Amino acid sequence: MKHIRLFLCLALFLTIFSCTKLNEKFRSELDQNNTASITASELLINAYNSIAGTFQGNGNLWSSATITSDEAIGPTRAGDWDDNGLWRSLHLHSWNADHSYLSGAYNSLLGAQFAASNVLQFNPSTQQAAEARFLRALSMYWVLDGYDQVPYREDLTDYKKLPVTLKGLEVVDFIVAELNAIMGDLPDNGPSGATVANKNAARALLMKVYLNKGVFANRAAPTFDGGDMDQVISLADQIINSGKYTLNDNFFDIFAPDNDIKSSESIYTFLNTGTSARGSDAMRGFTFMVSHYNMNPAGWNGFSTLSDFYDKFEATDKRLGGYYPYPDGLPNPGHRTNVGFLIGQQYNLTTDVPLNARNPATAPLVFTRDVKIRETDPNTLELTGIRVIKYPFDYTTSGDFKKNDFVVFRLADVMLMKAEALLRKGDNGGALAIVNTIRAKRGASNLGSLDLNGMLEERGREMYWECYRRNDLIRFGKWLEAWQEKAADAGNANLLFPIPSNQLAVNPNLTQNPGYN
Repeated sequence: MKHIRLFLCLALFLTIFSCTKLNEKFRSELDQNNTASITASELLINAYNSIAGTFQGNGNLWSSATITSDEAIGPTRAGDWDDNGLWRSLHLHSWNADHSYLSGAYNSLLGAQFAASNVLQFNPSTQQAAEARFLRALSMYWVLDGYDQVPYREDLTDYKKLPVTLKGLEVVDFIVAELNAIMGDLPDNGPSGATVANKNAARALLMKVYLNKGVFANRAAPTFDGGDMDQVISLADQIINSGKYTLNDNFFDIFAPDNDIKSSESIYTFLNTGTSARGSDAMRGFTFMVSHYNMNPAGWNGFSTLSDFYDKFEATDKRLGGYYPYPDGLPNPGHRTNVGFLIGQQYNLTTDVPLNARNPATAPLVFTRDVKIRETDPNTLELTGIRVIKYPFDYTTSGDFKKNDFVVFRLADVMLMKAEALLRKGDNGGALAIVNTIRAKRGASNLGSLDLNGMLEERGREMYWECYRRNDLIRFGKWLEAWQEKAADAGNANLLFPIPSNQLAVNPNLTQNPGYN
């Protein structure tokens, strides 16, 4: 249970600390050269908080990794969601070096790296130090993935000394060495302890690093070394053979408000308690950003998926969603779709009365397959686009604070990474067997064969809206291609995001990535 396994963390939150207040206190005492009252335990909580916010509730990193891909679109609906072209430019790959979400993700991840390194300055226990170093490695991985250049400093006592900048395979080597060094000091937790950095979380992150090592060496033309693929397979076997994890019978239990209890797949998650949150919109944003104003919850009527992505699923595939009964959900007497992909007529989930749009109020609220990057027809602009709810909405809490733990690493992803590594080594049969095991659990029919395109499609069906689609598309050589409401990219610049101008201004060890002014 969350309230048992992390009682200390919650107690500290409920006394005086929030992420912002703790940062303010730390800076104040640092300026006074008085750090005696700061403890490693408090700073470790801050480190956990610091990395989570950019992922959750359409946070900077989630948006950068998802709205830029073929699985999501942030259409402008007349005046709604215009935001000076912020969302359009992500989907169209027309961003510039000052895009606020791309800059925000970079800055947030560097802040998370600092928060983790800061723990190490305050005499942490061996396990606390290992947890902090895992969080630092996780933040550095995502900076490497998006931007290639990772500023790094171990010594935080001299702020006049610039951090070194690690690039590409230098970052890979650093992360691999860090994770192997701390492996023995991390706890051996299973799903019930997934909110704490643990051995299998480190193994899953190592898998990500080895699987993408060829990408980080050359994003335009990656190659995949057999030895790296062997590492992926070996690490996957260690996780799978630990006996701690099984595929969930109900797919949406993995993401439910009580997924800390229901999910048997969770390897590492970000804690959300219902009384604290890891971002300004926290988990509620995942529902608010897609729900119509007249739905419950009344949302912001924005993001959608694309019909080409929706059409990748079989009708029997449980990952498509449908009626999901869960404690404290709405009564839903008509057993209407309340998770997964929302398409067609929408209903009041308390009374089962069909809903209408807001403008025009006489139009039935029917979500359609068609969606454009700019919606201008006043009769349909509220209705276009299939909506996605991956995390069932927590109705028991108000405001931003929802209890769904955000899933970072889970068993199915580990299995798919192993399958991909086998496939890249030429073991199509072994890869196919793993994929079909997952598909059978999800209610989809067995595939008769599997190639790299099929592998990418299966990762899309399993991992949609979990932050990995951009990474997958680059690794499979599809990122620069055209898809719905996006033309093919001109050149290779967009394989990397730009380094934010504010970072370039203060750190001469950074250089702007090619193709950005």
